[in-house]
Amino acid sequence: MEYRRLGSSDLIVSALSLGTMTFGEQNSEKDAHQQLDIAAEHGVNLIDTAEMYPVPPRAETQGRTESHVGSWLKNQPREKFIVATKIAGPSRGFAWIRNGPRVNREHINAAVDASLKRLQTDYIDLYQIHWPDRYVPMFGQTSYDVEQEHESTPVAEQLIALNDLVKAGKIRHIGLSNETPWGVLEFARSAEQSGLPRIVSIQNAYHLMNRTFETGLSEACRHAEVGLLAYSPLAFGHLTGKYHEDPNAQGRITLFPGFGQRYQKTNVPAATAAYLKIAQQAGISLAQMALAFVRTRWFTSSVILGATTKAQLVENLASSELALSADLIKEIEAVHSLYPNPAP
Repeated sequence: MEYRRLGSSDLIVSALSLGTMTFGEQNSEKDAHQQLDIAAEHGVNLIDTAEMYPVPPRAETQGRTESHVGSWLKNQPREKFIVATKIAGPSRGFAWIRNGPRVNREHINAAVDASLKRLQTDYIDLYQIHWPDRYVPMFGQTSYDVEQEHESTPVAEQLIALNDLVKAGKIRHIGLSNETPWGVLEFARSAEQSGLPRIVSIQNAYHLMNRTFETGLSEACRHAEVGLLAYSPLAFGHLTGKYHEDPNAQGRITLFPGFGQRYQKTNVPAATAAYLKIAQQAGISLAQMALAFVRTRWFTSSVILGATTKAQLVENLASSELALSADLIKEIEAVHSLYPNPAP
């Protein structure tokens, strides 16, 4: 396993990390512990979760994922693992989380304390804002609509509240998720101006069918020294090829109709078929090719793996040593030119 420094922090993270949003929904606590064991055995040291998990989000299950991680973590040497979690923002409702989550001092303090309790740990290595407190287009939306702007907590106030938790030893570093170039640079500017903690990471979707990070965000993150934690590297299973072979294959998209709409767009099937052909001709699985592509981009700090079975996780972890040839990259770029970002 390769290890990389996360942004400007002192965190050294594995190039592949374990996402946990299925824990407590598709995966039992026993399943969760097995996945965590397998990942650890393969050198994974970054575990990513969130207060709103599992997904799809429901009041009855909220927080269960962190609890499953916590019941495993309490029996591990804590210093060997980098635990990342997130605070939910207001844009998606979720009235069952603090009567509607916000990213202000009151909510940040309550969220951190609840996550620490569920995770059964004294500190969180990386605390992330799951999506902005302000309005931004997310999860498949591509245009900024000024009419959707709403009152929000100023970035400086968010950083001040987070800084107090850093001083208290409850969190070590802070990061963003589902952010924009403006958001990254505003957090960086506010931190520098006021001597507050710098953001060290951004967790955004990035995969063969959504390379929008490369435009704007990659430059902003380079200059702000922010590392990418790439989520959905397999595009909700589309980049395994299973839905191409069987549209009714078992997975989140078929288990939860209407979920993952950002992947249900016109050119997704054609792009999937084209990438699948490249992988087959190269004698590798589409999943491993897709993961290797994301892992080897210059701006990627870690690729967040998500799996529901042991076999899926083992296959995904095996991509850690896969190198893509220059000719194969050229073929990938040709498909990208033909079907640019079909699932943003």
